[in-house]
Formats: sequence, structure tokens, C-alpha cells
Amino acid sequence: MTAVITGIGVTAPTGLGTDSYWEATKAGRSGITPIDRFDASGYPAQLAGQVPGFTAAEHLPSRLVPQTDRMTQLALTAGAWALEDAAYEPDAFGEYGVSVVTAASGGGVEFGHRELENLWRKGKKFVSAYQSFAWFYAVNTGQLSIRHGGRGPCGTLVTEQAGGLDAVGQARRHVRRGTPLVVTGGVDGALSPWGWVAQLSTGLVSGTGYRPFGAEADGYLPGEGGAILVLEDAESAAARGIPAYGEIAGYAATLDPRPGLDAPPGLRRAAELALADARVTPSEVDAVFADAAGVPELDRIEAQVLCGLFGPHGVPVTAPKSATGRLFGGGAALDLAAALLSLRDGVLPPTPGVERPDHPIDLVTGAARELPLRTVLVLARGHGGFNAAVVVRAHHGKGAHPWRS
Repeated sequence: MTAVITGIGVTAPTGLGTDSYWEATKAGRSGITPIDRFDASGYPAQLAGQVPGFTAAEHLPSRLVPQTDRMTQLALTAGAWALEDAAYEPDAFGEYGVSVVTAASGGGVEFGHRELENLWRKGKKFVSAYQSFAWFYAVNTGQLSIRHGGRGPCGTLVTEQAGGLDAVGQARRHVRRGTPLVVTGGVDGALSPWGWVAQLSTGLVSGTGYRPFGAEADGYLPGEGGAILVLEDAESAAARGIPAYGEIAGYAATLDPRPGLDAPPGLRRAAELALADARVTPSEVDAVFADAAGVPELDRIEAQVLCGLFGPHGVPVTAPKSATGRLFGGGAALDLAAALLSLRDGVLPPTPGVERPDHPIDLVTGAARELPLRTVLVLARGHGGFNAAVVVRAHHGKGAHPWRS
């Protein structure tokens, strides 16, 4: 059974909506700005990817706004756009024909921070009753399922930056087991003092900029946002007359060995397993969306994986996330959306902020590159040793997008 993507919804630091995001991404425009959501002047890092121009009341019913964290508001907005893109009609799928599987990291951190501050400063009577669920890491899945009638098997994957790919992998399992449509991907964010301190505690956040694979790389920058995707059985989509952006051809996940063991990291194994799942060889891969940690040692490991699989400068590599920051549970889902749009348009976006890679890889920099893309590998790693890989392929069956068929 073939699982295809029929809908994409994006809320990102580089654009609200898929079209805005994609135009900015192709042009290499950055959404990294000084933090203005709280006073970051006393912190060693003050830059992040912030979604601009988003007012929740313009996109959601007024009753939902006080109940939800900003990340959930962004997720609900992206989810509505993705389902609209897929021409979703709830009555067409039956009571249990729609599932929701999303990625998350810490949940509604900004909401939780605000309510805990109310508790400390004012007392328990000033804590919102919605704190009971608005902070929860599974809240995006819950709110999306309630709003759109997703009563099939639902879930949440918590593997940090790798989560967006893991969620799609789980969604594909649901489709193969008979669920015709799954809302998946991830939207995340924690741009509050509480969330910021947690990020800084890793020692991996840059104080100057996000330059993955570059000679001046000294860490990543966090951000907020992501992408919600509609994953559907190809036959179901064709029966509805809905074109597909591409198919999820392969997926795999691995875990790094614990520190102290004389064993290699698991990223290469994840890539090899995903390629095997898709029944493609490295020579058939047209491009790679890299995890691109921006941390010198992690970049070195990933560059070695790419060179080991494809040879030095063997395949075009891109990391448009340098324009958005690493988006926790939303980052890999946004990369996957970009990969699907690349397949659609035959263009690979650049890696903003990097003039020349400090590794023997063919990193796309400066300007977008037009290429005949058919098969793309997307890589992701999450803090704690999580690795994930997805192979997306242009869909040639009935219901393929007319411009890629």
C-alpha cells in the first residue's frame, strides 16, 4: 500500500502559509531575528527563528485562543491549511477513518511558564484551568483530532528534532493498516525564558548565528513553527481526485549508542535502512536535506555519513533550516515539506548563511539550484541520540501532480 502526501500546511519563521514559506526558502531569505517575545538581553544567545505576523484570533475560534499555547495555535492553523490543501471532507472517511500523529518536544512551554508565573506571583486562583492540558506534549495531536474529527488511532512522537520524521513513519504504518487518512508532521516552539534556558543548558546554542557545515559553525539557533502534512492511501487519494506531492517511499529510525561505547553513531544506519525500505540505492538519490546541526562535531559526523554513502561531493545537499532555526518537533516535518515542494518544482533551495562548506559535500549555497529531482533523502537527529531518515519520491501513479507526472 502506497502512502502519499496530499496536503501541506506551513507556519514558519520564513512565512505564514506554504506559498509564502516556499518563496522565501527558494530565495534564501532568513527568518532569524533578535528575540522580541521576551527580554533576552541578559542571556548569552539572543537570536531565534520567530513566526512573524501571526495573530491567533485571525485564524482560530475565539474560544480556543485562551485555551492554547502559541505552538498549538500555529499547529491548528497549519493543520487547517493542510486539510484544505488536501480537499478534506470529514464525511468521506467514516467515523474512524482519520488519525492524527504529530511530533512534540516539551509541549506548551510558553503557556506553562506564564501560568507558573501567575502561581508564584499571584496565587493558585490566578492559574488558568486550561493549564491542565495546554502544556501537555500531546496537546497538538489532541486539539487537531478534536477540531477535525480524527477518531482513528492517534499518537505523539517525542524524539526532539527527529520527531517530524518519526511521526510520518508512524502515520505511514497507520495507512498501511487501513486508516485512509492521517494528519501528521509537527509544529513546535518554546520561545519563553523557561524554554530558552532549557535550550541554553545544552551548550549547543550559538550566540552569533546558525551556519551548518560552515567553517565558522559554533552551534544552532532555536526557532518555532513547522509543518502539518496530510498522509493518505494513494488509491483513496486517486478515488477522490486529489493529486499527490509525492510518496513516502522509505523510513527508518535508530538510536545512537550510549556514551562510552566504542560504536559508531546511528545516523548512517538510519539512512541505509530507509534507502533499503524504499528499495533504492544511493546512486538513485538526487538530493539530501541534511540534519545540519551547526555544531562542528555533529556536522563532521553527518558529512562523513554523506561521503560514505554517496562519495565526496557525490550528491547535492541542502539545509534550508539555517533560515528558520531548529524547530524542535517541527523541524524535520518542515524539511519534509520542503523536500516535497522541491520534487514538485524541480528546484533545490539554498542553505542561507553559509558561503562555503568546511566539509567535502556539495552543499547548495547562494542560490537555489534547478535539478531533475525524483528521489530525495531527508535526515534528522534529535537531542538524546535519536536518528531518523525518510525517502520521498515523486509519485507517478494515478493522482500524481500533473506538473510532475
